[in-house]
Amino acid sequence: MPTPPKTRRPALLGAALAAVATGAAVYAYARRRPPLATVSHVDLHRYAGLWYEIARLPQRFERSCAHVTAEYRPLADGRIEVRNTCHKGAVEGPTEVARGVARVVDTATNAKLKVQFQWPFEGDYWILFLDADYKYALVGSPDRKGLWILSREPHMPLPTRQNLVKLAREKGFDVEKLIYTLQPVTDQP
Repeated sequence: MPTPPKTRRPALLGAALAAVATGAAVYAYARRRPPLATVSHVDLHRYAGLWYEIARLPQRFERSCAHVTAEYRPLADGRIEVRNTCHKGAVEGPTEVARGVARVVDTATNAKLKVQFQWPFEGDYWILFLDADYKYALVGSPDRKGLWILSREPHMPLPTRQNLVKLAREKGFDVEKLIYTLQPVTDQP
């Protein structure tokens, strides 16, 4: 029986080594980023209520969502009830609701939470910016794959939105991939 050609082994070994080196380089780059800073304190009772999603980084669970809202309600046990609403395909599209619960993981600031929509999976929810009146928020995940710009109103003044996008860029998020969420038109003064 003839011996198989040996030229494939070095090529496969080279490809495997290249893949490992690339993975190591990506890991090393990710570790060089500074830790993601959150706000110094969140009053969860003031944070509670309805928020409109102004923009987000792409998320598979929000594919083709418009008129997205998140509603938070403190529970007696210290956790927070979460109700996310998405209208599929259009502002008036069919409604999908996801219900979950969040728990504070940093009680010194209340700015780092874990949100769970399906047991046993949890996601990071870090409050990165919150204006003094609790009207606008920037929320993200420490791996910088999740990012949301939120507002108490369906629309946000352009300068405010631009400042939050700039802040997200400074914190290491890929803001070029932001999806700006369609929200209903309202009568605004």
